[in-house]
Amino acid sequence: MVRHGETAWSRTGQHTGRTDIPLTERGRTQAHCVGEMLRDHLFDLVLTSPLSRAATTALLAGFGRGVVACEDLREWDYGDYEGRTTAEIRRKVPGWTVWTHPCPGGETAEAVGARADRVIKIVRAAGGLVALFGHGHQLRVLAARWCGLAPNDGRLLSLDPATVSVLGYEHETSVIRRWNEPCAEGASAPGVSRD
Repeated sequence: MVRHGETAWSRTGQHTGRTDIPLTERGRTQAHCVGEMLRDHLFDLVLTSPLSRAATTALLAGFGRGVVACEDLREWDYGDYEGRTTAEIRRKVPGWTVWTHPCPGGETAEAVGARADRVIKIVRAAGGLVALFGHGHQLRVLAARWCGLAPNDGRLLSLDPATVSVLGYEHETSVIRRWNEPCAEGASAPGVSRD
């Protein structure tokens, strides 16, 4: 699983659900760096959120042809809280978090969890190595669901931009093999291609 590179809103902590924000220049560099991290892996399936910040990360990481847009990998719909920071929301709703409070006009944790479950079904049916390019909250929910936890248990898993996480198995148990592994940005090499 790859969280997309930096955007202007991820840098400032604004909730970015359905708004299609592009990568910053740093985010583009990070995407190339992620490509270096993944270059030795041959994926049987590559899925991306259709939002440009994730799709561009996949493209710049060297995954062009064959990448499949997956609606269920879209970020959490924050409704009325789109574009707002947690601090701004807490001025009106003390103690608010996306994990414990509703997003008026947006999605519930359970709805995001149902989308994650559908992605997991696709991943398991692929029967091989799968790469997912997505978003912070959605991927945290997906990891929780992979491990059989409730969607809001994603709150226990911090996830930074342009990081790689690996879900897998220990025997027949679904586990997190690696989490939130950053790339070494200076090691990126633009032009990596897997077309």
